[in-house]
Amino acid sequence: MQPTVLLVLGAVAGVATLLAPGPELRFGLMAATGGCLAAAALVALRDIWRIWRVQNTFQSAFALIQHDPAPCFCTDDDGSIVLQNAAAERRFGERLGLPMARAVSSLFPNAAAVVFRQETALGRRPSAHEIVVTPRGTVRLAAHRLNGGVIWRIDDMADANSRHGEWIGLPMMVVSHNDTILSMNSAMREVLGRRATTLEDVFPDHPLVAGRRSSLSGADGKIEVIPIVVPSKDGRREVYAVPGLAEPPAASVAARAFESLPVALLHISADGEVLASNHHAQKLLGIDASMTGPMSRFVENLGRPVGDWVADTLAERVSNRSEVARAKQRRDETFLQISLSRIVDGTGPSLLAVLHDATELKTLEQQFVQSQKMQAIGELAGGVAHDFNNLLTAITGHCDLLLLRHDQGDPDYADLVQINQNANRAASLVGQLLAFSRKQTLEPEVLDLRDSIGELTHLLNRLVGERITLSLSNDPGLAQIRADRRQLDQVIMNLVVNARDAMVDGGEVRVETRMVHLTEPMARDQAVVPVGSYVTIRVRDQGHGIPPDKLHRIFEPFFTTKRTGEGTGLGLSMAYGIVKQTGGYIFVDSVVGSGTTFTIYIPAHEAVKTEATPAVIEAKATEINETLTDDRPGVVLLVEDEAPVRAFASRALRLRGYTVLEAGCAEEALETLSDAGLEIDLFVTDVIMPGMDGPTWVREALKDRPGTKVVFVSGYAEDAMEEGSIGVPGSVFLPKPFSLTDLTETVRRHLH
Repeated sequence: MQPTVLLVLGAVAGVATLLAPGPELRFGLMAATGGCLAAAALVALRDIWRIWRVQNTFQSAFALIQHDPAPCFCTDDDGSIVLQNAAAERRFGERLGLPMARAVSSLFPNAAAVVFRQETALGRRPSAHEIVVTPRGTVRLAAHRLNGGVIWRIDDMADANSRHGEWIGLPMMVVSHNDTILSMNSAMREVLGRRATTLEDVFPDHPLVAGRRSSLSGADGKIEVIPIVVPSKDGRREVYAVPGLAEPPAASVAARAFESLPVALLHISADGEVLASNHHAQKLLGIDASMTGPMSRFVENLGRPVGDWVADTLAERVSNRSEVARAKQRRDETFLQISLSRIVDGTGPSLLAVLHDATELKTLEQQFVQSQKMQAIGELAGGVAHDFNNLLTAITGHCDLLLLRHDQGDPDYADLVQINQNANRAASLVGQLLAFSRKQTLEPEVLDLRDSIGELTHLLNRLVGERITLSLSNDPGLAQIRADRRQLDQVIMNLVVNARDAMVDGGEVRVETRMVHLTEPMARDQAVVPVGSYVTIRVRDQGHGIPPDKLHRIFEPFFTTKRTGEGTGLGLSMAYGIVKQTGGYIFVDSVVGSGTTFTIYIPAHEAVKTEATPAVIEAKATEINETLTDDRPGVVLLVEDEAPVRAFASRALRLRGYTVLEAGCAEEALETLSDAGLEIDLFVTDVIMPGMDGPTWVREALKDRPGTKVVFVSGYAEDAMEEGSIGVPGSVFLPKPFSLTDLTETVRRHLH
């Protein structure tokens, strides 16, 4: 009951109290008056609270919908309308307090069922919508769940869909994925002369075949037309009814239809000759109306010859499947999605081609393929490098063992040193592969780039030579970064050397550092640089530039623009990997004849507290095992699946006095540890092995032997492992390939 009614009743009861003849009646009327007034106050408080709650709950929502041209309602948890915008009031009148189904009952014959379906859908997801065909047209009812209620929005699809079709002058309609007619323009309504709800109502010989002569059920009987179907991204289709091409497109009626369609069209003869093109097609292809000739003159199919595709479509050997082709007459790179439809009329078979600009789609596809290829090459390079590191560990290790038995006066000493040096050179090459795959070991530190580049200046000047000028420019407000100094120096040197090689006639190489603050994400190539502060390094040259068709491959391993024998093709791939592993980004810009610029973005360093992580090989163990002395070096369990590496490592440790137990896999190691009386001081284990990996078996073993120290070894970098894959407290990491000294010193430091 409304508070106004209660107040009126209270007032009447109050007047009756004054006029009552007896005290008993007067007392009863006074009680009634007080009850009515109290009830009115409670109802008013309830309404005030409800209004306050609605305003707080829907305040932001109402600010959004109040100026919306579409009718919008807000309902509370009980399903009653608590807010409506001006558009809803103009169309439906005042509907506050009513259930949603009742409010829109004039629009939907089965409004309760429509609203119920939406409310049910909102129980599974935050928003829902339904397109409903009503006697007055097609309507889209959308609902969005809020905390404490629902926002409803009603769209008239006829306004949204058919307005753009009115100017065409050609019968057209918009059809949903299930062949329901959502809207049609006035030309189609005039041809039909009646109401149609499905595609079958218009075309009796359903299903419709685009480009093939079909019968349209018009007001004056059947009309022969050729339907043109234009799909859209949301699953809808625009269907245009073109008069039958019994005459060439140059003829009056057909020409008007051909030219007025808002899509690019070509009419192709049975011989594959382009007979006519409308202005949309001419714009896409980069041609004028007078240009004719074979289809292959205008487009280049990416999969097979255009002539074969045209012939197969004319002979009905293939379905009406679209293909992507490149426009040959345009100067810029333009890709087209072309659908060929066979037309059969009085003049014989011909083709109608519908063209769409697919450049953006093709570019995205190429970027995705390039990204996938780079990832695949990185995985391959990393895997090959990992296997090589195992081989190099065995070669250098056994070479170290031989050098222990040969002094400098031995005739074989020089040969062994050569083997060792060349193995180390091979390890450096493998390091470049690991750099590209971002699986090398980095030793990051906080750096000031101005100091690092300043120290490199002398070396860079020697690298570029006398014919080339090297200039440096540093931002005085440059922030610090966290990176591996040695690896970052290598990146800058590689970029400078590439710039030098690009300028055969001399010129200037400019190295610049700048501070950049991104307030919004920067999308570039296949990467998105997040918001934040970055230190940038630019290396510019005045060389011949890189052709556009090679630019996207510039960071691939073994790809080079230099002549045969002048480069390995690993310099830029290594730079790419180091920058990415550092957390940065590298981009290239080049104009043929004007030079090339490489730009590196590295996040500015912010000092943050980090949790303790497993120490690197240079860090000393924080805990000292007091039970070990030089008289008893310790017992080591060595777990390595590569037999040559295991043989070298075991001999090296035994030469230093350690007792070594060997295992070829994790399962064998756990079986060895099943002997409770066996004392083990240290585990030395490979990380990646067939079956159970190193960290997994170590965690299992530490449950029974919690005080055992651990040294992990791997051909991959520690931070290249899967997140959390090592994470064993008190462990250290030794990257492969390692020498005899590296191994024994790491074990000694960790144990003592």
